[in-house]
Amino acid sequence: MGIEPKKHDMPTQSPVLRSRNFEEVALGYEAKTAVAEAERCLNCKNQPCVSGCPVHIRIPDFIAQLKAQNYEDAYRIITESSSLPAVCGRVCPQESQCESKCTLGIKFEPVAIGRLERFVADYHNANDSAPVEKPAPNGHKVAVIGSGPSGLTCAGDLARNGFEVTVYEALHTAGGVLVYGIPEFRLPKRIVAKEIEGLKALGVKIETNMIIGRTLTVDELFADGFEAVFIGTGAGLPNFMGIPGENYKGVYSANEYLTRSNLMKAYLDNPVTPIMKHGKVAVVGGGNVAMDAARTALRLGAEKVSIIYRRSMEELPARKEEVEHAMEEGVEFLLLTNPVEIFGFHNPDVPRDERNGFVRSIRCVKMALGEPDERGRRRPSPVAGSEFEMPVDTVIIAIGTSPNPLMKNTTEGLTVNARGGIVVTEDGLTSREHVYAGGDAVTGAATVISAMGAGKTAAKAIMRQFGIGE
Repeated sequence: MGIEPKKHDMPTQSPVLRSRNFEEVALGYEAKTAVAEAERCLNCKNQPCVSGCPVHIRIPDFIAQLKAQNYEDAYRIITESSSLPAVCGRVCPQESQCESKCTLGIKFEPVAIGRLERFVADYHNANDSAPVEKPAPNGHKVAVIGSGPSGLTCAGDLARNGFEVTVYEALHTAGGVLVYGIPEFRLPKRIVAKEIEGLKALGVKIETNMIIGRTLTVDELFADGFEAVFIGTGAGLPNFMGIPGENYKGVYSANEYLTRSNLMKAYLDNPVTPIMKHGKVAVVGGGNVAMDAARTALRLGAEKVSIIYRRSMEELPARKEEVEHAMEEGVEFLLLTNPVEIFGFHNPDVPRDERNGFVRSIRCVKMALGEPDERGRRRPSPVAGSEFEMPVDTVIIAIGTSPNPLMKNTTEGLTVNARGGIVVTEDGLTSREHVYAGGDAVTGAATVISAMGAGKTAAKAIMRQFGIGE
């Protein structure tokens, strides 16, 4: 019998049902399907898929164990490299990373590596009850600032090698962007909590409601006996377009909108924090965050949700799967379109730049694509005479984020670049001795797995600093 040319389908909730609930959309493989998908792997000798993984999981090896139904052995292989396998199996863009290197993909669809990683992690979490063996302490203390993917990965790798690690999180719940940014229907919070509990079992301490730079400074961490510090504070500062009307009530950054829903539970009938739940919603942007915001708006009760993106579907940066899910759920896509002004209900006697009434409409202009820009994407430009106005009640700006300047402004000797990212060496070392950084705080907004790779790199460098490990 030959190799199946296509991946095994991932079962999902029906679009009609899921567009009005926050339960996970993708339901996961059953064991029989996972084994059948694993049998598609060619087990290549040179393992090209590994080169596409930022944390270098031994992919063919774990798939071979899965195929033999040795699920715990498969999990052990994955966790040699990844501290968050159940997370990565759900949210990593495997299609542009490990799966893009799959040899099978030359002729057929590549092996569904992400779906298999998810199956293995979920199987382990559901069936394993063995206590985690805590490593012997090596006598060294490291502070990790931020509990997102880079911070948790760095903390996990260090803890496994005997370091005493304390993670400081500014918010009241650990997980960083995994809990405040990614919706429940894509990444259930119980999954993140389970991964964090595993790190705690290794001895990692997590302190929430701790804003380093305000509650404590980096200097005070060193004074408290920490011998190295890793900064993984992410890129939580939202970007705006700078168009008139962005100060109207009902205009949100995607960060604020998703945080209110995901972390503050604004979807409840009587929420602690308010959020616009009804009417027409416009989401500006075309990345994964824009898809998350649009699909969240549907679930909160919006009657119509429109994605406004200035390029075409071909340039849309969001994952193909997320775009398909949004379309199935009824999200409208206004492509080659760009907002130029937001209008609201207001007192006409108030100066225009001070108006802050509620949103009533958004004016857009159609765009045409020209020559490629410095990143190879065709540059959009407005089409003369194409402006139009559409009624909306809520506008969500999802055009990217930048690193928060708090660390730069409170940590002496820390060098940042023009975009606000912390400057580091290949090992993650900053311009200050014994202070490391990685993830979105360095690169700006990127993927979960690339942030994890940066956390892993920094952990190795910290271990070398003390002559431990490799």
